[in-house]
Amino acid sequence: MAPERETRERAVSGATAATRPRTRLDQPKPTRRRLLPEWDPEAFGRFSERIARFLGTGRFIVWMTIVVVVWVLWNIFAPGDLRFDNYPFIFLTLMLSLQASYAAPLILLAQNRQDDRDRVNLEQDRKQNERSIADTEYLTREIASLRVGLGEVATRDWIRSELQDLVRELEERRPDSRVVFPPEHPRGRDTDDL
Repeated sequence: MAPERETRERAVSGATAATRPRTRLDQPKPTRRRLLPEWDPEAFGRFSERIARFLGTGRFIVWMTIVVVVWVLWNIFAPGDLRFDNYPFIFLTLMLSLQASYAAPLILLAQNRQDDRDRVNLEQDRKQNERSIADTEYLTREIASLRVGLGEVATRDWIRSELQDLVRELEERRPDSRVVFPPEHPRGRDTDDL
């Protein structure tokens, strides 16, 4: 009777063997646990740049030289039971190789990050140059249109010469030779204005 009862309960609740719990699409999935450690690539990149920057200084070379000299002198002149790396200095070679094996990838990582920054800066400079060229071309067209427009604008001297021509023409048409307007002063003003 037990199997029949389960079948009836499933039929009533609408659940079948193929039904799985539905995941909601409007909610983020819970984070899964990872076996490998996670790190922030940006923080790791900044850390590698600091190390690469330090490795490229004279301070690093001086400290590395001091450590190597102390290491060699200690293992030559210290009492036999206090020496930890005898003459061929295999442990020193191993430590220097380890330091170099970590330094090289860190320097390459810092260099790649700098290349990425340079690429972004170059792209921004290129876009800025394009905008500057477009602005310069626009201003050039505007100046050219202003020059064309100024060529058609009546200037004060042109208006004055046209008016003088009209006055002469009017004086020539009058039967009596009376002067309609007094002559201009040599400076360009009427004598009454002085």
